[in-house]
Amino acid sequence: MDLSSQDAHTRQSLVRSAVVATGLGGFVLLALASGTAALTGFDRFFILSAIAVYVPAAAVIVVRIRPYHPHARFGAANLITLGRLIITCLLAGLAVEITIASAQVSPLIAWCLLIVAVVGLILDGLDGPVARREGMTSRFGSRFDMEVDALQILVLSIVAFALAKAGWWILLSGLLRYLFVAGSILWPALAGNLPPSWRRKIISGIQGGVLAALLAPIIMPPISTIAAGIALVLLVYSFGIDTLWLARKRENAR
Repeated sequence: MDLSSQDAHTRQSLVRSAVVATGLGGFVLLALASGTAALTGFDRFFILSAIAVYVPAAAVIVVRIRPYHPHARFGAANLITLGRLIITCLLAGLAVEITIASAQVSPLIAWCLLIVAVVGLILDGLDGPVARREGMTSRFGSRFDMEVDALQILVLSIVAFALAKAGWWILLSGLLRYLFVAGSILWPALAGNLPPSWRRKIISGIQGGVLAALLAPIIMPPISTIAAGIALVLLVYSFGIDTLWLARKRENAR
């Protein structure tokens, strides 16, 4: 088998692995969403919304993994990130349930959802080290992790707003990443590659942690408002630093 045939075989194995992983992930999500709905009394909006978020994300994974993941397997690290995506989809179902279906969230349900969100945050710290330990780091894995982070923050900001933990401005916590991407269309400098940054990782972790903590029934205004405001200021600061760095990079390249 020549090198090109080996590479084609590796690519095919990778796609099959991704299809199996995302397919099993879909069944796990359906089971968890159905079980959660049965226990909480949430209606079909919860289940349908969770699945509606997962299906296009899974499709993107299968389509985009091939050029950016030079390995034959999906990998344990990506499975961990896929688990985080499943958790985020459950939280997305909650966001729809309480904003559109006007469902009431009891203190017990809120505590359980807080635990689920915390599990997602813990998993966020595991995928990178696992990928490095297995020697399976890739551009796909890094982007997959980042996009799940962004989606989780968006969903949690919607939930926090719906639970009246802060004003409408808390939605900016989840929208900043997408506004940044949209801004790159109008200002191509923002589309440049950013170097790794501990500042970015730490502030993102703080943002996710604060928004998850707001699920706790005991955290209410003004405490929740102050905490959300501080986290948002840090996030705006981080995006501001990255914007200035990209602008200077483009200016120096001229």
